[in-house]
Amino acid sequence: MLIQEGMGIQEKLEILADAAKYDVACTSSGVERKNKPGTLGNAVSAGLCHSFAADGRCISLLKILFTNQCIYDCKYCVNRRSNDVKRTAFTPDEVCRLTIEFYRRNYIEGLFLSSGVFHSPDYTMDLLYQTLWKLRNEYRFNGYIHIKAIPGADPVLVERIGLLADRMSVNLELPTSEGLKRLAPAKTRDKILAPMRQIQRGIQVQRQEIVPYRDRRRFVPAGQSTQMIVGATPENDYQMISVAEALYRNYELKRVFYSAFVRVNDDSLLPALPGGPPLLREHRLYQADWLMRFYGFQAGELLSTKQPNFNVFLDPKCDWALRHLEQFPVEINHADYSMILRVPGIGVKSAKRIVAARRSACLEFSDLKKIGVVLKRAVYFITCNGRMMYSVKMNQDFITSQLLGEERRNAWDISQKDAYRQMSMFDDGFLSAKPDENEAMTAAMGQF
Repeated sequence: MLIQEGMGIQEKLEILADAAKYDVACTSSGVERKNKPGTLGNAVSAGLCHSFAADGRCISLLKILFTNQCIYDCKYCVNRRSNDVKRTAFTPDEVCRLTIEFYRRNYIEGLFLSSGVFHSPDYTMDLLYQTLWKLRNEYRFNGYIHIKAIPGADPVLVERIGLLADRMSVNLELPTSEGLKRLAPAKTRDKILAPMRQIQRGIQVQRQEIVPYRDRRRFVPAGQSTQMIVGATPENDYQMISVAEALYRNYELKRVFYSAFVRVNDDSLLPALPGGPPLLREHRLYQADWLMRFYGFQAGELLSTKQPNFNVFLDPKCDWALRHLEQFPVEINHADYSMILRVPGIGVKSAKRIVAARRSACLEFSDLKKIGVVLKRAVYFITCNGRMMYSVKMNQDFITSQLLGEERRNAWDISQKDAYRQMSMFDDGFLSAKPDENEAMTAAMGQF
């Protein structure tokens, strides 16, 4: 495993950008920092890495590895030591130049930098620190930076990098220590959690500071995140969301990301994927994660040891509501905010609008539609002034059958994420027969 010599920066970029594509733990920054005289760039809290800003702009990060050389041999990783792939590495100045040139061309507004473990965790983290220090101090870059901390590195290096980066993340990789021992034996749960705890404490100390920061850079102002691989090991959904819940509670993480396992290596310890990566399962975990973070749900409410996995055909909120029909229908004009949040089809913004609007008026179903409530889901679970919109039987089988049509279509779209095709005039989500040739020709000629 040797780094290729004499490689140009363009070829390095192609290799190391491609090697970074399996790391999904990056998102909008959550940091607002204006440009200052003598510096280049700014950080926008509305979002980075192909997110949408408040004004509708799509803004992105330069997402690369510092090197794809690695001393570890994790079974699931494309950059593992035993793989015969072309190896290369940037220099700190090359990363700085790429970031600045991409920024000047308006391609990016920030940097996401991760790395394989080059020689040792300390050696790698020192290179990353040199890169960030140069970017901030010599190249005067003031934009958003998200960097990966290397488990096992010196805490002093973690602290120094934390004062230069906006967000840091330490990948948990797999939800249990047994999974790590099986697929990533060189990594341990203790080594992964140690920098997480250090970052958490650094952020907490910063919050308690009384003296204003002014020009002094804050420690990881956008918080920390992590990533778990979905489907590489046999843990069920209940185990995964329980781990995520514990991380949010004990380490104050901003986000837990879920990455559907992609079998990039041929190894007997890796599961076969006859249906491809578990994209629908990944989607359900994200939905459940959202419910825990913003809707007041707990992992034990969504799943249990008796029902350890999410329903394939229903989103977690609908599935929970159908299992708790005794709590419905909810009277929109009187129910408290926390209960309104639990109604399928009502989001956080819609719930806040409902609470605000009913102070001055008695809401009807037509008002809810204007507010943004998805009535085709909510209609089975709510009343307005004591009346339901339609005569609905509060029966689990009946309501499930009504909701399944839309959810089946959504499930198909997610599971066929990489199956691209040209949309047609008669697109039906593949749920019915294709149009005959005469109908297709009539539509193509504009003869309706």
